[in-house]
Amino acid sequence: MTGYQGPERVLSGIQPSGGMHIGNYLGAIRKFVDLQHEYECYFCVVDMHAITVWQDPKKLREQTFHIAASYLAAGVDPKVAAIFHQSGVRAHAELAWIFNCVARLGWLERMTQFKDKAGKDKQRASVGLYTYPVLQAADILVYQATHVPVGEDQKQHLELSRDIAAKFNHDFNQPDFFPLPEPLIKGPGARIMSLRDGTAKMSKSDASANGCVFLTDDADAIAKKIKKAKSDPDPLPSEPAGLEGRPEAANLVGIFSAFSGRSDEEVLKEFGGQGFGVFKPALADLVVEKVGPISAELNRLENDPGYLQGILTDGAERASAVADPVVKRVKEIVGFLI
Repeated sequence: MTGYQGPERVLSGIQPSGGMHIGNYLGAIRKFVDLQHEYECYFCVVDMHAITVWQDPKKLREQTFHIAASYLAAGVDPKVAAIFHQSGVRAHAELAWIFNCVARLGWLERMTQFKDKAGKDKQRASVGLYTYPVLQAADILVYQATHVPVGEDQKQHLELSRDIAAKFNHDFNQPDFFPLPEPLIKGPGARIMSLRDGTAKMSKSDASANGCVFLTDDADAIAKKIKKAKSDPDPLPSEPAGLEGRPEAANLVGIFSAFSGRSDEEVLKEFGGQGFGVFKPALADLVVEKVGPISAELNRLENDPGYLQGILTDGAERASAVADPVVKRVKEIVGFLI
């Protein structure tokens, strides 16, 4: 983190572009609950990132509340960590423009996510989609965040954030101004796959409605989805090595491990040699037990948008209190009149 001597801070966010599912919970939100007690944390709903592709305005507002409610229902405490919407803190956009003038075109051209999202006709993609990683760097560095919880698919973007921070520090002879944020990958359940395809990440846009377990699903829906989850005819192995080449089996065991807090070895010690007719009902019971209380609280919170608006507004004020002075100092460094 260079010679940066500031406080250790964590920044993370989720796009309001669909319902939250157990992959989001196990891979991100559950970790937020632990991190809030270890670091100074800022958890945002990245609505500015969401509009890099078309969003229905009404749904965007609803989904912003949904993400905020998901944070709260999972156990993020708004008195401990700031919960806010990205567009509510204007410093993100201000710093992003300055970073657009620091980042190099060649760096962005190497970003594989743009190629994946833009598809074959990248000429029709929005400029925002192309510069998305620069805004992401601003999201992180406007708080001088030192750590970012990331999955494998975001590590390249975090590297770009480090490159931008390093170049800014070098170009303006400010070696200790921005930290070089470190990835924070901890705990099980970092990558939950579709229940219909063990080689594809669980996604709210899954072609099959049974591929994704949402945090708003009731007990019956969860049980049905897990019962229909793709598996194979062989019994579970007694050791993790036996899961190689069996992506669906490995995914279901991984979900059980993540929700139970046990290792794959411990799960297979219990269920090894047994078929999915035994394992799936046990997994369904476990997921219902863990997700049920979150679902109930999530539904309650979504019926109180006024409360959620208050949480987001308060969080944006707290976030701005940190971000605004950083942007003010950046403006001074680059030579803007203040």
